[in-house]
Amino acid sequence: MTIATASTLLTEDRALSLIDSVIKKSEAEGVFVSISNKSESLSRYSENQITQNISRTEFNLSITSYFGKKSASSSTTDLDADAIASTLRRSEELAKIAPEDPEWVPLLEPQNYEQRTPAFDEATANLSPLERGKIVQRVCALSAKAGVNGSGTLSTDAYLRAIGNSKGLRACNKGTEANFSFTARIDDGSSWGDRTGFAINSLPFETLTEQLIERAIKSRQPREINPGKYPVIFDVPAFGYLLSWVMWSLDARAADEGRSFMSRSDEQGKPAGNRLGEAMFSPLIQVQRNPAHPLLQSSTFFVDGLNNNYLEIIKDGVPKALSYSRYWAMQQSKEPTGAMFPFVMSGSDKSLADLVAQTERGVLVSRAWYVQYVNPRSLDVTGMTRDGTFWIENGEIAYPIKNFRFNQNLPEMLRDIDDISTAQRYNNSVVPAVRVKQFNFSSITDSV
Repeated sequence: MTIATASTLLTEDRALSLIDSVIKKSEAEGVFVSISNKSESLSRYSENQITQNISRTEFNLSITSYFGKKSASSSTTDLDADAIASTLRRSEELAKIAPEDPEWVPLLEPQNYEQRTPAFDEATANLSPLERGKIVQRVCALSAKAGVNGSGTLSTDAYLRAIGNSKGLRACNKGTEANFSFTARIDDGSSWGDRTGFAINSLPFETLTEQLIERAIKSRQPREINPGKYPVIFDVPAFGYLLSWVMWSLDARAADEGRSFMSRSDEQGKPAGNRLGEAMFSPLIQVQRNPAHPLLQSSTFFVDGLNNNYLEIIKDGVPKALSYSRYWAMQQSKEPTGAMFPFVMSGSDKSLADLVAQTERGVLVSRAWYVQYVNPRSLDVTGMTRDGTFWIENGEIAYPIKNFRFNQNLPEMLRDIDDISTAQRYNNSVVPAVRVKQFNFSSITDSV
């Protein structure tokens, strides 16, 4: 099996040279080429022992050929020149017989990307299976010593992405990512945590493991309290997941067509534009798309070539931007924005403990799980708490409580935020823990 290291990736020059070669050989009216090259390594552990250790390297070259408003794509995982030539011819043949695209847009012109280099950590890219195993061994030893059942994953990725088209667009980035997740179970108690960074040495393996072990032990023998509306403190993973649902819903086309909580209606209930500029959320909400954030330092471009630059999304609780695809931007005479990710929400200098200390009574939620739409138009969702839910009394965590199912309107949740903590990285975003004035728990669940 191939060991995933930085040296297994294409160089940026080699990737762009491949793209140039494909474009020169193209017989289509237009062509777009993308390359994805990844080296991935993963260690799994369960019941306090390592169970899996795998590494793999992937290469994919995709070609989209255009004839007028017709297009078709073909891809290959083979670097061989004949395989690439065959892929190019196949995309051209398919494009000639494809139907016209009713939402066709011309190829993207060359872009002015930010002059910065995404984070690439050599120690992360070249971490050996033995070194991963040693980290997992330390985590499992802490679990075993505490008498809890520890399980989770440790992964490292190194990647290269390159794009180009016959209009002269060219871009190439490479980067690294490390992720550590840990679940602790003891009797009827459990906890879970997850940390991501671009450098393996930035992940607090032992500190996070010790915190989660302590939380799992404290979550045993949960008490039952009645469902209802309560003040709630969401830890970073719980709030980060829920906020992601709001970010996914900031689509300009859905808003303009009346399919979103960002839609505005006229007196007859017909779509009448969007709600940009309205004070919809708590003034504490400040969200930006910021791939250059020190904790992220991610790509300068999106896979379609659009610029992944800084964008103010919500300021003082007021939505300032929606996500415009190239097609919808052309229809509305706007500039395309690309996605709202990666997003960063500003925090404060408070800790999670500070939020608890300043709460007279309420619920602490460690994790939101199995979230699903109830009404996509209003952004009402349902889901469950999991892995450590606690009752807060007089500024202290009083005792564990049984998990709830919730039914909640997420825009109203953002409206009711009245305090926030320091922000930290969650997956590929940066968010704080928050306190919400009231959150609707509809029933008790048997989930652990």
